[in-house]
Formats: sequence, C-alpha cells, structure tokens
Amino acid sequence: MSLLKPSIKTPFHIDFEWWKQNERDWHIFLRSLLCAEHQEAFVNIEEDEMIDWIDPETAEVKPVDGIQHALMSHCALQPEFSSDRTAVVEAVFRIFLVNGNIPMSAEDIAKRLNRSADTILKTISGPRVYRGLRPYQTNVPVAEEAAE
Repeated sequence: MSLLKPSIKTPFHIDFEWWKQNERDWHIFLRSLLCAEHQEAFVNIEEDEMIDWIDPETAEVKPVDGIQHALMSHCALQPEFSSDRTAVVEAVFRIFLVNGNIPMSAEDIAKRLNRSADTILKTISGPRVYRGLRPYQTNVPVAEEAAE
C-alpha cells in the first residue's frame, strides 16, 4: 500500500483480497444484493463459479464471478438497486460491481452518484476500510516507482 495520501484523482476499487484477509465471505454479501429472480436462480450455483463476460466498451473477454455478472447485467439495472438515499459506502460499492470493478477516482464516482467528490474521498480513504474499497495499486516494482 502506498504511503501517499489519496486525492480525488486517486483510483479506487474493491479489493477482494481484503475480503479474504478479513475472513469475509463476499459471495454471501453479493447474493444479498441480487434481485429476487436471481436469488432464486443462484440457489444451487457454486460460490466460485466463473463465467466469461464481454466488456461492452473494449470487447475484452474477462472471467467474472457468476453472481457478480448477474448483478452487473441485470440486478444493478433495476431501479431499486441504488437510489439517492443509498448510503455513500453502499452506493460506491455498487458502482464498482456494476462497472466490473474497473478502478475509478472519487471524482469519477462523484459524477456518477451526483455527490461530492470530497465526501466520497473522505469516506473511502480513511483508516477504516469499508466493503474492501481501497486505492488501486498497480504492480510496479518499488525501484521503478522511485525512478518516476
């Protein structure tokens, strides 16, 4: 993790390793976000079942969790999935589920949620990690970071 303080331009994502390290079963949580139709459809589906998902913007094929795919392609598009009354942490988490966990800055998230980038940044960059929302770290060797 970088020692630099995140800014509104710092990209964030859902760090699923955080869920594993904190013994959180994210599949159970994701299942709770499914619409009634998909909760029933996934009753007998294995937790780690992966499917191929095609990014609509890049046409890149990516393996995604089946539950996450149902959330991204159907449940998240339902009007009741998120509203102006959805708590900031929950709304940010849901945006990352909808966009395939593509890193986004607080500034980008703010535009999608019509909320303050500063409020979003303060909420997701504090010492407490909510729902695994953390700054996105590229796998750049330390020596290369120092040279930049």
